[in-house]
This record gives sequence, C-alpha cells and structure tokens, in this order.
Amino acid sequence: MIRILVADDHTVVREGVKQILAGLDDIVVEDEAENGHETLDKVLKGTCDMVLLDISMPGRSGLEILEDILTLRPKFPVLILSMHPEEQYAVRALRAGAAGYLTKASAAQELIGAVRKVARGGKYVTASLAEKLAVELDSKAGRMPHEKLSNREYQVMMMLARGKSVGEIAVELCLSVKTVSTYRIRVMEKMGMKKNAELTFYAMNNRLLDL
Repeated sequence: MIRILVADDHTVVREGVKQILAGLDDIVVEDEAENGHETLDKVLKGTCDMVLLDISMPGRSGLEILEDILTLRPKFPVLILSMHPEEQYAVRALRAGAAGYLTKASAAQELIGAVRKVARGGKYVTASLAEKLAVELDSKAGRMPHEKLSNREYQVMMMLARGKSVGEIAVELCLSVKTVSTYRIRVMEKMGMKKNAELTFYAMNNRLLDL
C-alpha cells in the first residue's frame, strides 16, 4: 500500500486528490498538511511513503520545503503537483531533487500513474518536460538570467512580473516588507534590470507567465 501525504494549502485540492485516489487498492491518502511546517513535521513522523507537494504555499515555498525534506530524508519521494505550467517551475523542481512534476490540470489517470512510479523509486516526467531537461543539460554554460536566481528569488521575481507590489508579496509569503524588498534588490541585480516592467516583459518573452 502506497501511503501519501498531500501537502497543499487549499482544502478543495486536498479533497480532490482524495476523490481521485479513493477506491484504489494500492494507494491511500494517509495524511494532509496545509503549510510547510506541518509538512516537515509529518514527513519526520515517518507514517507516509511519499509526499504530493504544492509549490505555492504560505511562508516557505514548496521548493524550499522540498530542499528541507531531502536534507532530513535524502531519498524520500516527493512528487510536485502545481498550478504552475512546466515552463515556470518543473526543471527547477527536478534540479532541487523532486521525483516528478505534474500540473493540477493533469488527468486523474496521469496522477495515479505518476504516484505509482515515484513510490517505486522512479522519476516521472512528461514527454515535453523530458525534452526541456535534455535542452537544459546541453546548455549549462549559457544559462538564462532567471536560472541563476535562488528558488525564493525566482518566486519573488514571478510575483513582481505579475504586477504584485512588494507589500502584497510580503502578505502572501508571510514575510516582512523589508525582506521582500531585499529579495527584489537581489533579483534586479542578478537580472540586470531596474524596473518591474522589465521583469514582466522578460517573463512574457520567455514564456514564464501563464497569462
């Protein structure tokens, strides 16, 4: 029996996953978590075989939680289930150690297949994502500016690119305005930009925004 921890801050998503997996003989939702702290605590308790993890959660992002999980339990299977398209976070998540990446728009059978594969110790990627990974390996030397950002910096960059203010980002990420402002400064320096509008143009031009 594959025992899953579903980590997502939206109740409707957790309930949806449970409905998809209900009735299966080999998979059960053992537990749920709605934030990073709760996720780590339940992973450490060791009652689950894998985590179905969202990227966008309050406070620490899913990518940061992923890194924390793998630091504490290096080979623990983590399957990312995100609302964000593959172009935005998939390669970054797999580089951080995720065992697979699925969008929330995926079909139910795809989710079931991904869970089974990851629980067996495999990696789950779509055909399009496999192609992106191949390109990533071939072009290490010529990395794009946004690929040089830390996971938190990238998250802040994407929120700025969507037109959110520093104050709005601070509330959403449960950080201080000063902290978010510091992240913004780092992002602008690494990206070689001065205005938020430049980030928006860059993100749209490189298909990072799902507008």
